[in-house]
Amino acid sequence: MIRIFNAPGKYIQGPGLIKKLEQYTANTGNGKPYLLVDSFIAQSYKSDIVSSYEEKNIAYHFEEFGSESSQTEVQKHVDKVQQDNYSVIVGIGGGKTIDTAKAIAHHTNLPVYVVPTAASTDAPTSALSVIYKENGEFDHYLYLRENPSAVIMDEELIVNAPVRLFRAGMGDALATYYEADAAGRSYSTTVAGGVAGQAAMSLARLCLRILLEDGIKASKAVEAQVLTKAVSNVIEANTLLSGLGFESGGLAGAHAIHNGMTAIRELDDLLHGEKVAFGTLTQMVLENRPLDEIDEIIEFCQELGLPTNFEELGIPDVTKEQLMEVAKIANGENDTMSAMGFAVRDEDIVAAMFSLDSLSKDLDWTLE
Repeated sequence: MIRIFNAPGKYIQGPGLIKKLEQYTANTGNGKPYLLVDSFIAQSYKSDIVSSYEEKNIAYHFEEFGSESSQTEVQKHVDKVQQDNYSVIVGIGGGKTIDTAKAIAHHTNLPVYVVPTAASTDAPTSALSVIYKENGEFDHYLYLRENPSAVIMDEELIVNAPVRLFRAGMGDALATYYEADAAGRSYSTTVAGGVAGQAAMSLARLCLRILLEDGIKASKAVEAQVLTKAVSNVIEANTLLSGLGFESGGLAGAHAIHNGMTAIRELDDLLHGEKVAFGTLTQMVLENRPLDEIDEIIEFCQELGLPTNFEELGIPDVTKEQLMEVAKIANGENDTMSAMGFAVRDEDIVAAMFSLDSLSKDLDWTLE
């Protein structure tokens, strides 16, 4: 078996980096940078983003991202890039902006630099883009030739972003250990193309440890819009450790269930990490992990406002038929449920979700 470990060329984290982008992105070739920027970020931070280029009279192209990381959106930008001379794609924004930027770079054979404006997913470091349909439903994974050339995390941007995004990032990162553990035990092929080695597994374990030790403290600090050591630790866990851990450690049930949940329109307003947190807990039930362990993660999620039951998801009256649709997508041949290492039927996924709902509500009552 071949072990493969993927990583970005550089990972840079610190305060005020959004005003220094020219320092990291200008010397990448003869062309100019193609800046793909989330529309909200464009309204709030455009002057900061372009200031370092303008101070040194360096040409750039500023383009706002649409609303969906779809094949149509990707192709629109690919067409624009091919009409001029660009040296690098720079994706600035949330997970879908970054996924789109990486896909553009893949199709145009250019390097990509990603600048997340929230620590809300582990997408930035990976050689993977998630492509959605125009209606927001999961479509497919796009496996890229290489990882981003650099990931640039501006801590000041992150602590000033809505705390819900930061908490959702912890929900996404929470899956890293549990999915890598399942994929590792089943010797499943990872996103990197091999099986999980010791480095990926160690990073996945460290990711979980930091979340449980610093997650609540960091959440409170970001709520107050202050930068602390706990916040810095969790930013690194949400982004670097989780990104390296999932790509080279493996995906399993949690993200498969997330993908299935995109079939329920009432969940469209939930963030990626919020759905992944519910998927992680469902995976833990599927694995029949010890009750104390499941309760610990339920309680952690509840402290962060991450959904642990149907009511918290906003679907208190969800039907078995609706959940069967979730299960069918989660169990699709192109998804990652097969990495669980044992046969999982659609009915098993539905049963695990109902069981989690009951466990969560029982714990709610106990905590009160």
